[in-house]
Amino acid sequence: MVAGRYRLGEVLGRGGMADVHRATDTVLAREVAVKLLRSTADQASDRARFTAEARTLAGLSHRGLVTVLDAGVDDEHPFLVMELVEGPTLGARLADGPVPAPEAARVGQQVADALSYAHGRGVVHRDVKPGNVLLAPDGRVKLADFGIARLIGDTVRHTQTGTAVGTAAYLAPEQVRGEELDTSVDVWSLGLVLLEALTGERAYPGSPTESAMARLHRPPPVPADLPPGWSDLLRAMTAADPAARPSTAQVAARLGALRQGPPSGPPGPPPYVEPARTAVLTAPVASPGSPPPARPPGPATPPPPPLHPPTGGPGRPRRGPGARLAALEPHQKGLAGALAGIVLLLVVAALASTGSAEPPAEVDPAPGDVPARLQSPLEDLHDAVGEAGR
Repeated sequence: MVAGRYRLGEVLGRGGMADVHRATDTVLAREVAVKLLRSTADQASDRARFTAEARTLAGLSHRGLVTVLDAGVDDEHPFLVMELVEGPTLGARLADGPVPAPEAARVGQQVADALSYAHGRGVVHRDVKPGNVLLAPDGRVKLADFGIARLIGDTVRHTQTGTAVGTAAYLAPEQVRGEELDTSVDVWSLGLVLLEALTGERAYPGSPTESAMARLHRPPPVPADLPPGWSDLLRAMTAADPAARPSTAQVAARLGALRQGPPSGPPGPPPYVEPARTAVLTAPVASPGSPPPARPPGPATPPPPPLHPPTGGPGRPRRGPGARLAALEPHQKGLAGALAGIVLLLVVAALASTGSAEPPAEVDPAPGDVPARLQSPLEDLHDAVGEAGR
């Protein structure tokens, strides 16, 4: 039992400075996580500062942070009570190998967003590592132990020389040198976490001392064959100069873009937008290569002319006798010639019987039983003979 309230259960994890237990809050009847620090605060002022820092952390409320519920000191052992997040850590996930780039971007974006929130309130994590990144079953990512390293560094006196606050494999160079720290240390550490997530290997392996000293002599090895955009981002996050590193807000934005993936090819032309149609009075002009414009429906060929022109009616132009005879069919011409001969004989007989040059009495130019189509030619022939007799 811790502080007479939290009944400890199974151990969920062990770190270099603390153990995390599943526990039951007997007052509120809920499951929580209790972290017991193994180092002790040897002065009353240190304990007071520890409590003040815990209260500051409890004031942080963000979907990407594990919420601090309580803090205190029990039998000279400082403890923190936090929300219990079911699910593995990113460190446990990496034991199975690297993660796909989109998944790394999704996890990293949520961690960077949580860090940006805390940095805006003047709080530095100082111990960003895969073991502090919790992967909830619903896809949420929670950053745990927020500010623990800072609390330890501010309240606990280390007797071992060369001891640095944080986990050696993910320390920033300025942390190793013992310089004044700011939010850029979290950017460096997150860069190493993402690099390990993509490659499945730590950038600085070896013992804590070897790992810490290696980063003072060489930058982390960032492969050139990472998916597009990753190499540049990781090199910027792990720049030796803290001032050259991007902010966590910039990192979150860049990871959000990487989640969408790079463009699949060069940008194509803008989509075609058909212009508004305008009424045209003249005939359209066909553009090269375009099909001819459609014609309105109509007869494929003009109707054939009539076989026989009309024989009368208003407005018909008067034609000469020759023209009307020429318009007859051959067999009609023969019949007309025979009738004309009969008419001519009748005229000659009439002249002989009278014996004078007086014009004969009017003779019917065409008998009544002559077909209608021969009436006009016979009238012309009659007129011609009459003119010849005069």
